[in-house]
Amino acid sequence: MFRFSKWIVTSLAVCLLAIPRAQAGIGFQAVSPDELKMTSEPLAPGAPAIILYRQVDRDDNIHTPHEDNYIRIKILTEEGRKRADVEIAFWKENEDIINIHARTIRPDGTAVEFGGQVFEKNLVKGKVQGQKMKYLAKTFTLTDVQVGSIIEYSYTEDFHEYSLFNSIWTLNDELFTKKAQFSLKPFRGDSYNTYSLRWSWNTLPTGAAPPKEGPDHIIRMEASNIPAFQTEDYMPPEGELRSRVDFIYEQGIATKDQETYWKDLGKRRNGQLEDFIGKRKAMEQAVAQVVSPNDSQEVKLRKIYDRVQQIRNTSYEVSKTAQEQKREKEKDIDNVEALWKRGYGNGNQLTWLFLAMARAAGFEAYGCWVSDRREYFFSPVTMQGSKLNANVVLVKMNGKDLYFDPGAQFTPYGLLTWSETGVNGMRLDKDGGTWITTTLPQPSESRVERTGKLKLSDMGDLEGKVTVTYTGLEAMYNRLEERHADDAARKKFLEELVSSQILVGAEVELTNNPDWTNSETPLVAEFSLKIPGWAASAGKRVMVPAAIFTAPEKGMFEHASRVHPVYFAYPHEKADDVTVELPSGWQVSNVPVPQNKDARVVRYALKVDGGSGSLRMTRTLSLDILLLEPKYYTALRNFFQFVRSSDSEQVVLQPGEIHARN
Repeated sequence: MFRFSKWIVTSLAVCLLAIPRAQAGIGFQAVSPDELKMTSEPLAPGAPAIILYRQVDRDDNIHTPHEDNYIRIKILTEEGRKRADVEIAFWKENEDIINIHARTIRPDGTAVEFGGQVFEKNLVKGKVQGQKMKYLAKTFTLTDVQVGSIIEYSYTEDFHEYSLFNSIWTLNDELFTKKAQFSLKPFRGDSYNTYSLRWSWNTLPTGAAPPKEGPDHIIRMEASNIPAFQTEDYMPPEGELRSRVDFIYEQGIATKDQETYWKDLGKRRNGQLEDFIGKRKAMEQAVAQVVSPNDSQEVKLRKIYDRVQQIRNTSYEVSKTAQEQKREKEKDIDNVEALWKRGYGNGNQLTWLFLAMARAAGFEAYGCWVSDRREYFFSPVTMQGSKLNANVVLVKMNGKDLYFDPGAQFTPYGLLTWSETGVNGMRLDKDGGTWITTTLPQPSESRVERTGKLKLSDMGDLEGKVTVTYTGLEAMYNRLEERHADDAARKKFLEELVSSQILVGAEVELTNNPDWTNSETPLVAEFSLKIPGWAASAGKRVMVPAAIFTAPEKGMFEHASRVHPVYFAYPHEKADDVTVELPSGWQVSNVPVPQNKDARVVRYALKVDGGSGSLRMTRTLSLDILLLEPKYYTALRNFFQFVRSSDSEQVVLQPGEIHARN
């Protein structure tokens, strides 16, 4: 988003008096007899509903920037009637949804205008790149919607004045679309600013031609018979997979050459970085307060990292205290010396402070901008500098490239937050920068380890103590999830986390006070656990499962086919070591054959040892996958079928004489 400067706003303010806000956009269109008679769509067999027509008209005039949307949906089944509940999402800080009009067209062609109430509800509250944002939705429900009905509605996204957004046309919806039209009237600039616009597209459907600019300088595109977007578990970000057209505004004259574009961007960002961190003397004084002359290089860097993470990080705050409101009136932090003196800053600023202190301590260190992969996968070909949106620090030590992001709260030393791992980025320097790829952590660096000392009663109940240790990114994300919660909420969170790993009902209670504040230490949680009826009688024998914490793998990759690649946030592993004491006089009759399957990127092992009056059950599951193409899906599916089969193996116990007689 571009936000125009205050002096431009002042110079244009008079014009606003004569310019009305966006009026009602796209009107309802006549319904054809064929649309009314339609009972199915051959290109979308079994679809509960389809989009008959969709239109999006965008106008980036800075006085009244807005986008008009219109959608017409045919209801084909009972399930399709759910489309009567409409939800239009938007970012409160940037826009509003206005001019909502809707109606239901009955199967006989008569229309019922919507006259009900439009509600507003919160979807997400949080921060985007340090800025507090509210993701809301306008919701309403159409009446008299039957199988065979047509529903249609229109609305306007009303953007804030003097704002210019890089926009996206997303073509494929959850429903099959028969026809869609898109247009964009771009902002070309004024006497104060010149902007150029370029566009690129991702996987356009067969029924779509690339956008074209007409003689009137409006960009248009039509598409037909757009397949519905299919959602699958463990798939890449939807933004990366959906058919879309990206529009990118640039201030000044557009750069056609890819190499020149990135070199210019790298030089510009490096200049901004050097302006912010260029306080060498102040940083040397700061480092002297943190490290000792006799510290090794490793110790020095760790001390600097820990010290930076102790500084108040405003990117992770959710409410404004009186002091915070007062600080907002203070001068912006424009360099690391000011940041160090104030004792607080946002996540990006803290990461650059770490860079400045590392250099002051004598390390060869570089600032880097990388692409966060939560929403898209980055490609330099598109020339979108805005997608290099996460800053990290590269430190060269002992011949290795180490990456750090202390501005991401609770990130352990030597790790990056998951969305910054295994991604492309730019290492900044005065010559324009160098392309890099951040490291991907080993599965062992993000681990969930469960150890248990349990006892089986002669009634078949399992009870005892379990300790769960979260390390690396597993610990980080639990701490992030509950950073604003109280003790009761954190207790409930951890208890539910453990109980969700067990296939049957279990009684779980947290018995210790885990460390929620330290990035470097594992998050260790201790529980009392009881699983009623864990053992099952089978004649004169008793059967118990060979593993306990198997619920997450129960439904993984059960579908026979796959459309999208398989995508995991980060490599990780689980390891269980549980000892079960048997009732007096009970014996182990039979244990499953040990299982050990190594499929290179996924590994599984299960072993049950039956000793004198006890069982020891060990299980490990390791996933070293980031992205797996659909052609390998069958092999992955077969692996998890093997995991489920092994997890369902039973241990055969021989009860004591009295229990057997009963």
